[in-house]
Amino acid sequence: MSYKILLADNVDERCEKVFSDRGIEAVRKTSLTDEELYEEIGDYHGIVVRSSTKITPELLKHANNLKVIGRAGVGVDNIDIPAATKRGVLVMNTPDGNTISTAEHTCGMILAIARNIPQSVDKVKNGGWDRKKYMGTEVHSKVLGIVGLGKIGGEVAKRMQEFGMTVKAYDPFASHEKAQSIGVELLELDELLGEADFLTVHTPLTEKTKGLVSKGKADIMKKGMFLVNCARGGIYKEEDLPELLDSGVLAGVALDVYSQEPPSDDLYEILKHPKIISTPHLGASTEEAQEKVAEQIAYQMADALEEKSFKGSLNGKSISLITNREVQPYLELAEKLGKMAIQVAPEHTSSFSFEYSGECAKYADVLTDSMLKGMLAEHVSEAINLINARHYAEERGFKIKETTGAETKTFTELITVKFDGDAEYKEISATVFGDGDYRIVKIDGFGIELRLEGDILMYTNIDKPGMLAAVSGALAKQDINIASLSLGRTQKGSQAITAVAVDKQLTDDELKPIVGLDGVGGLRYISLS
Repeated sequence: MSYKILLADNVDERCEKVFSDRGIEAVRKTSLTDEELYEEIGDYHGIVVRSSTKITPELLKHANNLKVIGRAGVGVDNIDIPAATKRGVLVMNTPDGNTISTAEHTCGMILAIARNIPQSVDKVKNGGWDRKKYMGTEVHSKVLGIVGLGKIGGEVAKRMQEFGMTVKAYDPFASHEKAQSIGVELLELDELLGEADFLTVHTPLTEKTKGLVSKGKADIMKKGMFLVNCARGGIYKEEDLPELLDSGVLAGVALDVYSQEPPSDDLYEILKHPKIISTPHLGASTEEAQEKVAEQIAYQMADALEEKSFKGSLNGKSISLITNREVQPYLELAEKLGKMAIQVAPEHTSSFSFEYSGECAKYADVLTDSMLKGMLAEHVSEAINLINARHYAEERGFKIKETTGAETKTFTELITVKFDGDAEYKEISATVFGDGDYRIVKIDGFGIELRLEGDILMYTNIDKPGMLAAVSGALAKQDINIASLSLGRTQKGSQAITAVAVDKQLTDDELKPIVGLDGVGGLRYISLS
């Protein structure tokens, strides 16, 4: 069968050459309107996009012959993956193509901001000469803080170590062994903010990373810190940057990404600050990176069309499983359990055991993928899915043990995750109760019944009168409503585990009164919203 591919965005000509060498026709038609694309797409078996063209459910309705969508790059925000999956269309990207490019741009921004290079260049070009005003600082012997020690963060670490920087990092999912192998010391986030002379972030934008640096963090930040962001806009609270700079909390800021792109008028005003340098999202904009992603996506799509390989697929397993109604509830259960488990586990935990009992055991392989997806989804810059979850888990040094068994005495289906080492909680078991009803049923041998949804406080306590009243009272004083609760104990007056579901997301300040309660231990706040 002969295939036809539409190149809907500007990609390097190597993309066309690879397709041609593989006997696949590639047609370049860029800047099409939605209506033009609707008319055109029906003739093609594949489409290559960058970030401009949007793959929407409406477009897919017109794509009767479409088999594969290729993103020449990493981000897939412009592709409706669930809609493509439902139509059996494979979605692929090239996550490794811009790693070096982005790492190099980050290093360039670090050096540029340390030596005031953009400001002094502008001064000379406008006929000025003020060497004293643009006195810089050496990076040698300074501490570089990295938030997110994945591929890009790791490459930045290696390069800046060659400049004589001491590299420390915060990444709750990187093992100490992995960090030590590249000469990086792992710290808690607040510790890192207090020690870093330069801070660069390489993490996705989530509720936990949004506004990671703001006026509210000023008291714990090392005075005179430099900030760099070549990851996702919004990780630093942009509207707070001028005040942090003027007060001396920050010495300079270098941005390549923004909360809105192109920036709004208000954001442009912020970027005019003399101590902020900025580039228009150039992290992946090198000839080499664009050549790599164009070539890679063409090879991947050709292999997929010819059913030789599905490397880079973001939804391959999903497509094969979406018609299997039997496995769907277990996939959702595993992902939710993984999302909860990683919030319960101690930071830097790298060893996990997954146990599957009953009928779900025959899907153990893909359920482990789903569990890892839940663990990593909000903590890795790249899009995490059933295909690549193990890859990113291995990259962070995860060690996974997988076992299967017959159904238990109490439940016909059970998924259990166990934490190795000195964990406060050792194991959590969950099962499916009904359509969309997923519940924790056992924690460390304590019988408990807790729906895997919303926002949850979990803690250990002595089983005595007044404990629940103390916790509920601390919440009530802050106008926080309890939605439901569950208590597990082995016998009267013994140690107990309590889980309380609340009606809102909680802040660290709202948790402090509960942490200080006598008899309450092992407090964990779990957000499954």
